[in-house]
Amino acid sequence: MSDDYLVRIGRLIRDARQHRGWTQAQLAEALGTSQSAVNRIERGNQNISLEMIARIGEALDSEIVSLGYAGPMHLRVVGGRRLSGAIDVKTSKNACVALLCATLLNAGRTTLRRVARIEEVYRILEVLNSIGVRTRWINDGNDLEIVPPAELDLASMDTAAARRTRSVIMFLGPLLHRTDRFRIPYAGGCDLGTRTVQPHMNALRHFGLDITATDGSYHAEVERGISPKRAIVLTERGDTVTENALLAAARYEGATVIRNASSNYMVQDLCFFLEELGVKVEGIGTTTLTVHGVAEIDRDVDYAPSEDPVEAMSLLAAAVVTESELTIRRVPIEFMEIELAVLEEMGLDHELTPEYRADNGRTRLVDLTVRPSKLSSPIDKIHPMPFPGLNIDNVPFFAAIAATAQGSTLIHDWVYDNRAIYLTELTRLGAQIKLLDPHRVLVEGPTRWRAAEMMCPPALRPAVVVLLAMMAAEGTSVLRNVYVINRGYEDLAERLNTIGAQIEIFRDI
Repeated sequence: MSDDYLVRIGRLIRDARQHRGWTQAQLAEALGTSQSAVNRIERGNQNISLEMIARIGEALDSEIVSLGYAGPMHLRVVGGRRLSGAIDVKTSKNACVALLCATLLNAGRTTLRRVARIEEVYRILEVLNSIGVRTRWINDGNDLEIVPPAELDLASMDTAAARRTRSVIMFLGPLLHRTDRFRIPYAGGCDLGTRTVQPHMNALRHFGLDITATDGSYHAEVERGISPKRAIVLTERGDTVTENALLAAARYEGATVIRNASSNYMVQDLCFFLEELGVKVEGIGTTTLTVHGVAEIDRDVDYAPSEDPVEAMSLLAAAVVTESELTIRRVPIEFMEIELAVLEEMGLDHELTPEYRADNGRTRLVDLTVRPSKLSSPIDKIHPMPFPGLNIDNVPFFAAIAATAQGSTLIHDWVYDNRAIYLTELTRLGAQIKLLDPHRVLVEGPTRWRAAEMMCPPALRPAVVVLLAMMAAEGTSVLRNVYVINRGYEDLAERLNTIGAQIEIFRDI
């Protein structure tokens, strides 16, 4: 390996480490080596094997180098271009991963329509395949067929894939029906600070599941004969917590009442899917769910998850920051109404078609046309709330939108420890964003965006926000190590190019 390559690889490793917020000593500990060795690697002064590069990439959850993989690593963005035309919203990432976990409840064949082909889905599929579940893409790769084995081989679980997704935590609910003792690795995914799994443990304890966390894994034991004697009150109205409780309740005979439940889009899609499996769920769309479970589920089912409201918000933000007229089709309006109300207050010029139904027959869709608008900062701060409030995942997009508006906007992202910090990355593209504390930023607009070369933030939505700002900035920008974007978006760069963006996918090595 030439000295030039060593220096370039070292620079990539250093940038990925710094974006994760690690010191050289922390990376060295994760790799089982010394801080001085990491220092030499980052300066390009030490030969490094491909195996070590792969280990570093896994430790940092960053694709340092791609081998035998045709997917994107970096994006080169020619900004300052107007978007035009129409674009369809893809199916929901969060619904798809929940449904994949839910297939473990079913002994029969499950067919999921138009599954999002994203890295998060691929990681879950790798875990499912490793424990014996057969999956295959059908109908020209649009749909996914899942067939579980009679007995799962949990000892062969692909721990490397499992550690790269937070969604693996939703294996707890289905697996407690399959075996008395199992373990899954600590959940990974975005770097958003500490997120406790205690609410999951509190909810699943009602079904006899006891969890201890040691040696990088959750060790689970199930005591049979225990079932909820009273309503389960979730200590956090979280989406995955609610989904885990639903998955656990689905195969317990009798009625299970879940209170303080999330009623968000992915939870509703999971409820609709459970009904296809023969599980009756009352209260869908409310904070109290009553689940009438069945002991055995063996059905061949066919289900189409609905569209992703967060992708819809991403495309809306793309139109706003590039001052474009754009039609966004198949928008799940029930999960965008608060966002649109706030944007209307800010002066957004937009138009909605009459509502129609998604392929699941339940979710309400519209086509949304956004036009160039002179925006003013909102009177109140931007802050998320559980559904039906402003979606937690949509908050980062308001940073880019607020940067185009006249005035000061306070954004309070109280849910995650680190995500507000990542929004300050927009300052490198010309935005005026002041970090008030780890949860609050003050955005001053309007912004004259400027091109820059940057590392991709390690959190999904802030990473996309940076990409959108690059699309608005005159000149050529480079966004490096975009694996995190591919976790949640299918072919985003290519699809943006179809409506007028100019984004090139490339790799250094």
